[in-house]
Amino acid sequence: MGRPHFSALCLTDRVYRIAKANFKTMSASPSSELPQTQNTPQRAKCLFCRICDGLEPSNIVHQDEEFVVFPDIRPAAPHHYLVLTREHITDAKCLTKEHIPMVEKMIALSKEVLITQGGSTDTARLGFHWPPFHSVSHLHLHIIAPESEMGLIGRAMFKSSSFWFVTPEKVIEQLQKKA
Repeated sequence: MGRPHFSALCLTDRVYRIAKANFKTMSASPSSELPQTQNTPQRAKCLFCRICDGLEPSNIVHQDEEFVVFPDIRPAAPHHYLVLTREHITDAKCLTKEHIPMVEKMIALSKEVLITQGGSTDTARLGFHWPPFHSVSHLHLHIIAPESEMGLIGRAMFKSSSFWFVTPEKVIEQLQKKA
C-alpha cells in the first residue's frame, strides 16, 4: 500500500529522476583496475555511462571490461538486474549484425549473475525495452526472476514479446535479417 502506482506512460520521465536520486544513496563501487572509457559529453550526460565509469554510486554485482551488472532500482521481482554495455550504445535499435556476439554474451552473463545471486534461470524473463519505451538511453538487458512474483505493473512493463519489451533472442533474430 505504501508504494505508489504509476501508469506505464508516466514512468519514463519519473524513473529517470527517481533513478538519479536513488543511485546517490547507494554505495559506490568504482574500480580503478578496469579500463575507463573515453570521457565525452554524451558519456557525461548518461547515467549508466557514469555508473560504468564509477562516477555514480551503484550496487554493482559484476563488472568486467565489457559489461557492468547491478540491481534495478525498481525491481519487478526479487531478482531484477540490468546488464549494461560499457560502450555507450543508445538502444537495441542501434545494434548491427556485428553486435550479435555481444548480445549473446549479455544473455550468458545475465544467467550467470542470476545464479550467483541465488536466482533460477528456469523462471527468468530476459529482455530489452524497445524504443521509445526505455527510461535511460543506454543499452541494457533486464533479467527478472522469478516471473511468478512479478506484480501487475511489472508484468505489463516487462511483457514478453510485446512491442515495448523484446527478448534478446528476438533482437538477435532481427539483427540476422539486417543487410
